[in-house]
Amino acid sequence: MLTCDYPVPPDRYNDRVEEHLRLTGFYHVSQIGVVQCQKALVNALIERWHPDTHTFYLLIGECAVTLEDVALILGLPTDGLPITRMTMSSFEALEAEYLLQFGVTPRKSDCRGSCIKLTWLRDLKENLELTDEISIQRYVSIGQYSWGAACLAHLYRALYRASRFNCKEIDGPLTLLLGWAWIRLPNLSPLSREPRSFPLANRWRNWERGDRQYRYLNLAHFRKAFDELQEGQFVWVAYAVDRVDPNITPAEIYMQSVVWSATVLLVSFECIEWHATDRFRR
Repeated sequence: MLTCDYPVPPDRYNDRVEEHLRLTGFYHVSQIGVVQCQKALVNALIERWHPDTHTFYLLIGECAVTLEDVALILGLPTDGLPITRMTMSSFEALEAEYLLQFGVTPRKSDCRGSCIKLTWLRDLKENLELTDEISIQRYVSIGQYSWGAACLAHLYRALYRASRFNCKEIDGPLTLLLGWAWIRLPNLSPLSREPRSFPLANRWRNWERGDRQYRYLNLAHFRKAFDELQEGQFVWVAYAVDRVDPNITPAEIYMQSVVWSATVLLVSFECIEWHATDRFRR
């Protein structure tokens, strides 16, 4: 069975930065608490994943996580510029870019090839102070990018890797995957603790405190459920007004709905995946 990397609690931040955080597009996702992983369900979904089509194969048809799910489950922006830039192959170029962006540079020991170690970035986050409008606007400008598309691309890539016979673990935005499964397959979800929360992932924040039995359901249970799945047990129109109160969803989320059913490439640097909504659009 594959193991899951567990999420960490949401970052704490001073209320004074909320306005700027909203402009970056990351305010809503920053409000998501810890959503405990259900490893057996994740494994059962991986077994149904087809990398060639980017869809799950169920008895009732093909289905997949879409940009609509990203927007409503995580609250990330789904319309905007693709996340890509020039690749830097030398340490000197990387050093110059970080000096421009952050005013400090990593040491060679903080790098692996052309990549920066996460430990250095975490230390930078803890110690970096935005003391002037120029440095603040440098971060606010990231709101022009489609972080939701990048998130979905990484989920598709994680599912692809996990579906290979020699893979033993999965990473990626598993809160998105679990939220999608629990919304689309309510018979397979734990008890919702906060049904009127946004982002919708918060419906299952700390679910294990009120539904301990669900935590111990095994892979055989979910395999059997998928094998016996009936048409009426999968929710195709998951965000209709009778299921999600439109008053809890911010207006800026719905303003980007024009791209939710688009058949397009999802781009995050070298991670490029296909948003194949044409295969299961209803």
